[in-house]
Amino acid sequence: MASNAWSEKILHLLRRMNNFYSAGSSRSSCCRFEIDGAQVGWIPPHVSSLLTRHADVFLPPQEGAVSLCPSLDCYERRSEAVNEVLETFRTESSLKCLRGWRDERYNVKPRFCDVPLMWMERAATSLFGVKRYGVHINGYTVSDSGEIHLWLARRSITKQTYPGLLDNMVAGGLAAGVGIKYTLIKECEEEACIPADITMKAHPVSTVSYTYEDEEGVFPESQFVFDLELPLDFKPCIGDGEVQEFYLLSIEKVKDLLATDDFKPNSAMVVLDFLIRHSFIEPDTEPYYQEFVTGLHQTL
Repeated sequence: MASNAWSEKILHLLRRMNNFYSAGSSRSSCCRFEIDGAQVGWIPPHVSSLLTRHADVFLPPQEGAVSLCPSLDCYERRSEAVNEVLETFRTESSLKCLRGWRDERYNVKPRFCDVPLMWMERAATSLFGVKRYGVHINGYTVSDSGEIHLWLARRSITKQTYPGLLDNMVAGGLAAGVGIKYTLIKECEEEACIPADITMKAHPVSTVSYTYEDEEGVFPESQFVFDLELPLDFKPCIGDGEVQEFYLLSIEKVKDLLATDDFKPNSAMVVLDFLIRHSFIEPDTEPYYQEFVTGLHQTL
């Protein structure tokens, strides 16, 4: 693919994955979601109108913000009350995203370093625009001559989201009460059968952060990125069935794939970050270098 066309496609990807802060987004119509006076998310108009039916949990919007009732004054009370409302919405089948209910709890908090204020079902987080975190691992090899190849995974066609698309070698969401390193080791073992003694050699190298919206809601997300150099004779194997195949590809092939619709969008961003950090994309030859770096590291 010609260099100009490739750059434009990557720029389009980054704009799409940061569209919530673009002109014409629904941001101005959303209500802030606040707990104890701290903003923890964004509630789209089609959701805030549904919440008015649950006055025992949610206060009416005031000055552009929706808050929980004062009686919900601790982590468990908030979590249980909101989850009951979500269970009701799930039964009514009025919200498409709740059809993918996972029974996975995500913490809700203003910043990653803050104390969690409640938990929320993963499938519902986009309805409240709460921040979601994950762990993504770039698995790669270095040949005797110094040539780098990257391991990619192809998602199972049975996955609830982005079935059949290319993905990072290993990735997983950060559940409530679970640490980053624990998630790293667990996901590597479950998805790719990588033993812990190899996984422990992974290095934390970056975060990739962005906020996008679609018909299901608002998605402020940040991925903790690790690089893991794998032995030349090691091959990841299918574990829990979330992956259908692994590929070891040259950097040029990976670059070409990034500009197609065959890649899970946020995972493409993680690979782009890898290419920049390892100097496969350089400012002298990439006209959108600054736009790429900025688009990968937005403040949530």
